[in-house]
Amino acid sequence: MLKQRKKRMCRFCENGVKYVDYKDPKILLKFTSDVGKIIPRRTSGTCAKHQRQLVKAIKRARHLALIPFVSDGAR
Repeated sequence: MLKQRKKRMCRFCENGVKYVDYKDPKILLKFTSDVGKIIPRRTSGTCAKHQRQLVKAIKRARHLALIPFVSDGAR
């Protein structure tokens, strides 16, 4: 028998966020792995619209050195 999982809701849709801002590194770091990769949509549970905004915001924040490209322990 297959175990049915609960459908994850988008964290941004629940909170009524219209735009994912690149200037908030605390939120952006929650959507990156310990190695520094962006967590995919199927794992994080974000909707497609907010995932696109999230990826763009993470890349902008990396470029402006607000968040690291790679974590310290990754080698």
